[in-house]
Amino acid sequence: MRISGGKAKGIKLRIPKGSPLRPAAEPVRERLFSSLGDLVSGARFLDLFAGTGSYGLEALSRGAQSGAFIEQDVNTASCLRNNLTAVCKSANVSPESFEVISGDALRTTPRQSGSFDLIFADPPYAILMKIAPKLFARILGDGLANKSSLLILELPGEVELDAEGWECQRRLGKARKGAPILALFRPTSA
Repeated sequence: MRISGGKAKGIKLRIPKGSPLRPAAEPVRERLFSSLGDLVSGARFLDLFAGTGSYGLEALSRGAQSGAFIEQDVNTASCLRNNLTAVCKSANVSPESFEVISGDALRTTPRQSGSFDLIFADPPYAILMKIAPKLFARILGDGLANKSSLLILELPGEVELDAEGWECQRRLGKARKGAPILALFRPTSA
């Protein structure tokens, strides 16, 4: 798995050995970042359930100015730190503007204050329906989003989600059983 675009294009992202991670595939990320276009340049991002950090690191490579990654598994977070170092070096960007936090994405708050322009969330599919209401409420309730923030949620293609305080603006990908799609949400009030 590699960074698909930007200054660090081609940098290989490491995955911890024996990990059950389901990293975001390059075609899925390419589709997303083509759709986002100029929204990435200069953006602040939050990558929840970060895993290898593929969404946030792709944003970094394409010009995001700062960001935070939250990953619960300590070994995966350590691997993510190594991926962050490699991407920052390749993109000639200081890692000082980016943080990796080992913690629960539904409870851990980034040290960076204020709201984020782009929020990536790729929770394990097995718990998605159970945690989705908490995830949406937490992002709004903790002030992590403002009216112009965009929440990008990866989910199985057959899943439809509605959330109080959010509007799904579009879905990227084909709605096939088991195939990942991306749902792009904006707050209706923040």
